Amino acid sequence: MHAPALRIASLTESISLQHDTNKVVDSAPDYAVITTAYGMRRWAEAAEAYGVWPQLFDALRGPRSWSAVRRHEGPSAPWDSTTTAPPRMSAPKPCSTCSWRTTSPGRRSPSSCTGSSTTIRSHDSRRFSARVITVMPYTWTKPPEDSDLLRMIDAVIERQLDLVTFTAAPAVDAMLGVAQQYGKRESLIEALQTDVIAAAVGGVTAQPLEEAGVEAVTPHRWRLGAMIKKVIDHLETHHTIRLDTQLGPVELRGRVPAPELTDDPVRLAPGPLSLVRTLMEAEGATLSREHLLEQVKWCDSEHALEMWVSRLRKALPSSELVQTVVKRGYRIKT
Repeated sequence: MHAPALRIASLTESISLQHDTNKVVDSAPDYAVITTAYGMRRWAEAAEAYGVWPQLFDALRGPRSWSAVRRHEGPSAPWDSTTTAPPRMSAPKPCSTCSWRTTSPGRRSPSSCTGSSTTIRSHDSRRFSARVITVMPYTWTKPPEDSDLLRMIDAVIERQLDLVTFTAAPAVDAMLGVAQQYGKRESLIEALQTDVIAAAVGGVTAQPLEEAGVEAVTPHRWRLGAMIKKVIDHLETHHTIRLDTQLGPVELRGRVPAPELTDDPVRLAPGPLSLVRTLMEAEGATLSREHLLEQVKWCDSEHALEMWVSRLRKALPSSELVQTVVKRGYRIKT
């Protein structure tokens, strides 16, 4: 399932961007701080459209200290003094924050920031008496409709997904904001705190999740490929249950596929899936109806529990896998 939380809007035609670009060119900055490669690319293309790219290039090449602040993939501005062409950049990645060191009073520093003004940390530099020129080459806007994102939010709340991946901090804020708008924020956060994994490409992207009380899975190296590998390893380690039964080995992967008694995996609805997971975690021990009602989500009566047991047995290749223990409860036949 894919749901865009934000879309990128270029500010090339913005009078403010052209004005800020000219200020950088005229100010002869001492330091330059770039927060995303994509933002630098958009800025370079805008400067080329304004006819001032050579001047901007010289202005950015001149600072005694070039700071390419990065928290994700690749360097922020990989070009050198042998070319005056705008640098080739990667697609947009998660935003990062600026790290400042004490400078002498009056230092000038242009800061090319991400599409959200909330990520601009120029106030940190002003504590050290630095004059900061903030440049925003693009901005984030909401998609035309919330329908796709709402479907994903509902799927998370209903535990129809194993995990959700995030590649940008503004996207996290947007998803939580839409959930808040429709009165689903608390349910969404509760699902992400318990049953659905939240994976982030890096620490900056994970920060809004952590502030909401959600612990995100993040790779050691903040790269998209590293996040995918981390997610696969995490699912294999934490969300796969294997159990030897009298009917053969059973494997339960994630929260959507069901046990494998044949070569073809069986898919279960959230209720029966929660039930079979609880029974498999007991490794053949008998669980009373009272215990199952406490442990299995969305099951609020013995009648509902009996219905889920019936549906589970019908869905499995062999109904004998789930065994009734008279006057005691249910167990997996191991």
